[in-house]
Amino acid sequence: MKTSNRYLKGMVRAGAAAAMFTACVAFAAPVGLPPVPVPEGNPITREKVELGDKLFHDTRFSSTGEVSCATCHDRKKGFADGLPVSEGINKLKGTRNAPTVINAAYLRTQFWDGREPTLEAQSAQPFLNPVEMGLKDHQPILEIVRTDPEYVERFKKAFDKTGDQITMTEVQQALGAFQRTLIGGDSPFDRYYFGGDREAMSPAAIRGLDVFIGQGRCVSCHPIEQTQALFTDSRFHMIGVAANQMPQDLDELAAAVEDVKKKGTDIAVLSNPRTSSLGRYAVTRDLTDIGAFKTPTLRNIELTAPYMHDGSHKTLEEVVQFYNNGGRLNESDPLPELLSGGIRPLNLTEEQQADLVEFLKALTSPQFVQK
Repeated sequence: MKTSNRYLKGMVRAGAAAAMFTACVAFAAPVGLPPVPVPEGNPITREKVELGDKLFHDTRFSSTGEVSCATCHDRKKGFADGLPVSEGINKLKGTRNAPTVINAAYLRTQFWDGREPTLEAQSAQPFLNPVEMGLKDHQPILEIVRTDPEYVERFKKAFDKTGDQITMTEVQQALGAFQRTLIGGDSPFDRYYFGGDREAMSPAAIRGLDVFIGQGRCVSCHPIEQTQALFTDSRFHMIGVAANQMPQDLDELAAAVEDVKKKGTDIAVLSNPRTSSLGRYAVTRDLTDIGAFKTPTLRNIELTAPYMHDGSHKTLEEVVQFYNNGGRLNESDPLPELLSGGIRPLNLTEEQQADLVEFLKALTSPQFVQK
């Protein structure tokens, strides 16, 4: 990977004012974020991004003709879907909450369990998942993009390819390029913390920032650096959410692992709650990864309720309460086992918890707020 803005700046100079670009911040990196990482093998061009946008919203790439990538990653819902777990074809439900794709360009791995390393690799899987888009293989997609006149023209412009020259590689590259334009910084927090605007955040949010950095210890997994903040350590942690669904003995664990081997990780984790609860372990088979899920970014989190990998927490208030209680919603519940080391009660007051919620709301990028 390399950091490249040459292509992006070129698009801006060329007057790329299409609607998709109005949802993106300045490509030279908005306040609070580093430059967008761009793979050397998939440079960003305007033609490629526009093609990716069309692919992202095309429902013909599902077995029912009703589901697209945008079904679970809706611009109006912070590029998530507002559901506890996503619904695919025929309203079939999976086991995981749809993460936002805003700033997915910065993530080291994709999916809650990090099973794919790039946006390109990730983009091919939902088409074939039986509870998402339900295709048996990618051939229907290729038939459409090789014959539909608009796609023929767009692939020619973006890749200089036509007919059988167009493969899933080009489809995935276009989708990856489009998603790398979905960047959100320049929040009230960014203007306050990095821009020096003392009026950008409310007094409650400023107090919440102090809790976030101090007693709340949120920065342990959601770091703030000197000049930027992705609000994720890109690591995997067992925080307690999956505790009640995890295999209860070695036989159940072995069965869940066998499910992954038989069906493949992508299909297995969306069709079996027991397998889904394995988290990163389903990918690595490392016992220290059991029940561990990727630290999500907190940017634009106000827009993407409900929360956690299974959508089990309805509000930010619940999320803060969960962490304050050391990995459980209610203090009377038993503490889950196998928690990551930093998960323990925080002893925050009600005011501190309320302030922390206000700070989280100050991480919202204005261009993604529906007016």
